[in-house]
Amino acid sequence: MSQTNTSLLDEVVQWSQETCRQELKSVLPKLTSLHYQSDSWDDHIRILKIITDMFLPHIGLRDLEDECFSKILPKVVTVFDSMMKEIMEQAGGLSSQNTELCALLRNILQAMMQIIDALSACVRHVGSLEDTPDLDSIRSLPACILKVLKETFQHCKDSEVVYCGRLSLVADLLQGLFKEAYSLQKGLLELLDKISLDSSASEEDVSDIVTVIHSLLDICSVISNLDIALHANTWKFLIKMSLKNQSLVEEHLHHSDISNSLCDNLLSSFHNCVELAEQIKHAGLQEATQSPEYKLFQKTAKMCRFFANTLIHYIKEFRYFLTKCCSCFHQLYLQIISKFPPSLSTPELPVALSQELNAAALVPMEAFLLQLLPLRPFAEVVLQENLRLNPEHELPHCLLLVSIMGQLAGQPEEVLQLWYTGSQFSEENLRLPLFQAVFTSFRRCCVERKVPVLLPGVMLKGQAQIQVTVHQHICVQLCASVAWLPPVYFPVLECCLVDAVLQADTQTALLATDVWCFTARYGTAELCLHHVLLIAQLVKVCGTERYQSFHLGMLLKRMVFLMTSSHQMELVSHFPPSEVENLPVWHHVLLRALSQDVRHQVVTDVIGITQKVLTDWQNGGYKLGQINKVNAVLMSLLSVVRGQSSPEEECVLSSVRIVSQLWLRMSPDQLQTHPVLQWMLQLLLSLSAVLVTHIEPHIICQALVCLDAVVSQKCADWLLLAALEFLSSLGKIFVPPDSQSQILPKLSSLFGALLADKSWLLHQHALEAFSQFAESTNHEEVISQSLCAEDTKTKVVNYLSKTVNVQEDNESRLERLKQETLMIKQHNEKLECKKENVLNKPPPEGFSDSEPCPKRARQETSAEQEYGRFIQTAESALKALQALIEGNTNSSAPPPQWLESRLQELQTLLTHITTVRHKT
Repeated sequence: MSQTNTSLLDEVVQWSQETCRQELKSVLPKLTSLHYQSDSWDDHIRILKIITDMFLPHIGLRDLEDECFSKILPKVVTVFDSMMKEIMEQAGGLSSQNTELCALLRNILQAMMQIIDALSACVRHVGSLEDTPDLDSIRSLPACILKVLKETFQHCKDSEVVYCGRLSLVADLLQGLFKEAYSLQKGLLELLDKISLDSSASEEDVSDIVTVIHSLLDICSVISNLDIALHANTWKFLIKMSLKNQSLVEEHLHHSDISNSLCDNLLSSFHNCVELAEQIKHAGLQEATQSPEYKLFQKTAKMCRFFANTLIHYIKEFRYFLTKCCSCFHQLYLQIISKFPPSLSTPELPVALSQELNAAALVPMEAFLLQLLPLRPFAEVVLQENLRLNPEHELPHCLLLVSIMGQLAGQPEEVLQLWYTGSQFSEENLRLPLFQAVFTSFRRCCVERKVPVLLPGVMLKGQAQIQVTVHQHICVQLCASVAWLPPVYFPVLECCLVDAVLQADTQTALLATDVWCFTARYGTAELCLHHVLLIAQLVKVCGTERYQSFHLGMLLKRMVFLMTSSHQMELVSHFPPSEVENLPVWHHVLLRALSQDVRHQVVTDVIGITQKVLTDWQNGGYKLGQINKVNAVLMSLLSVVRGQSSPEEECVLSSVRIVSQLWLRMSPDQLQTHPVLQWMLQLLLSLSAVLVTHIEPHIICQALVCLDAVVSQKCADWLLLAALEFLSSLGKIFVPPDSQSQILPKLSSLFGALLADKSWLLHQHALEAFSQFAESTNHEEVISQSLCAEDTKTKVVNYLSKTVNVQEDNESRLERLKQETLMIKQHNEKLECKKENVLNKPPPEGFSDSEPCPKRARQETSAEQEYGRFIQTAESALKALQALIEGNTNSSAPPPQWLESRLQELQTLLTHITTVRHKT
């Protein structure tokens, strides 16, 4: 600086305030020019202090910007940046031995504090003026201060890294620097709060306000982990400025940046809360409410609540500018919900801390969702058909859908249509109807359903709230939604229910069944009839061996209970049980659900059609092509005998006669060759288990012979399970002494073989069946003879005493369930790949009279086996004929007249066969 300029400064500092006021017009331009031209930091700060301390108090509001701020503040930013750059370059070499460098850095920090102090003086002066400032009069001040503040806070935040572990050498000045910056920001925000823009504001004014808001957003990202109070106050002002000038700035703000930053801060605070809570628990400090850790947790929880409420408020005001943020909002919800029960990733926290965390983050999520409901992009994100989620987020997403469903009541029609109908046009982004999305999401929560995780249930009539499963929770919410659902959306609901029932996951189908039954019960009787007829038609056209048939039958079985007697009669008239093609419908109907008149008609029709089909089969020469039809009538007969708590005597006698006739026709040697016979055998076993007390011992003996073949031939598991059901039922009967030698040894042998089976499923069912048999049987010798193997005996004893051999820990169990879930998922997907449209396929196979395709010729023959097979067939046929003749003797229907001549022909044939055998 020249000698003349130095003399001027030396002279000015001696002036009084009055002299400064008088010389303002002549000296201020010189000082601002010197300030702009100064090269040294010391000169810059000296001139800046003279201007702000001596001349600024005398400058009016109208002249501040043009005469002072616009002249000096740009240079302030430049000088401050150069100081910061110098520190960054020199700080790496700082050490206690390098006193010169230490002194240099401390001098720079002190100079920076002086600059901030000068800026604070500018703010105080503007704030002290009587006239309310406008942006034109201080335009350069906010921009300058916000840049300085951001640099200062960033430096303080990075100080540990910048000063390379020598922070203690400058810590006192950094602390002072932060306090000065804190005070400066507070003053600036108070000043800006006084400024108001109206509809006549210029584009430049609007641009300046938008710049201030975005600059504050940048500062927020810097101070997020620096000071809680500063961070909160900055956000408060940012939102306040946005809302105060909403109509002017809403089209210019970076809404995505603001909302994403709020989401990030909310998640950061929330995760910090969770970590602090876990640390407090592990340190055992949950009772020490005055500990520093507990107080920090409370402060962090308060910030979490603040950010949640701020985000909700921001979304409420700028909702339609946030359409690009909906994916972020969705992920935010999932990440927060996943840390609360019943999610499997929930940390175990003390009750008090969990309640505070719940109030801070979980409670605001309901209001958060409420603001997002009208947004189509949010619905499109949430209702995606093939949504890819972290496995930990499957249950939170399901609970999100349920929560949305609960909040739709009272929403405008356009919101209901957005969520309930799904996408309507091809040009729309695909979104599922909400009901379908709930069922789809529930299906994905396989592990949580198996654990099972629990949620708070609904409080009823003042009773204490209990924990319920995910299935129960979602079922209640779905039914509540159906209860107020406008009628216009019922077609969509029905379609979603049909889809859910017809998919492969049985528990999801059960959930849809629960909701469907509620819908039918809540609606009119006519609606119930309409649904039952629809379901019955689906059952009729769906093959009996498909999973859809099982799910539909489960639904039909329950729905019939909800029908009136007259409507049940309509069901009979639409699907007469006397016609074979309608029998799949009656396979699934429990007779106790029917009124007395309807029940009697169904029983009569089913027994009549069963006897007719068996007679046709017999008269047709027992063709294999007819066995599917025989099995169909047997399934209906099984439904009849099972569906009555005390079947009528006529029904029992007719059923026993039919079962006895078929047992005598059953040939064990043909089971492996003809799988259709295995199905018949399963039905016979199930029927015999119900009718066992009425079946003759020689028929039971024939059944055990077949079962011996079934067990030795390692037939399918489902057939062995039916065998166990039959064996268990034999405990109800007393075997006559003359039949005990034929029946009891076989019974012991079969139980022993099945109890030793390696399949865990069969083994478990065998234990259950054996224990039920042992509880009721009079033949105790069977029990001891079945347990000859010591290992089998030990397993039975352990089962009866409910001994648990291996206790599985929670982590291992969870891992096992995850692996099982993957296998089940693959199995269901495989089933659904084969799924046919049940509404557009031909009638079920098995109702055709055609013979099955010829089998591949055997490569090797065994004469002895062929002799045995033919003799077994002949013996079975003759026994069946004998049973038929004896049955007709006791009835009014005599045998046909041609029977005697045919028997004589058979006798002649037997004589001829015997003669030929002797000759050979």
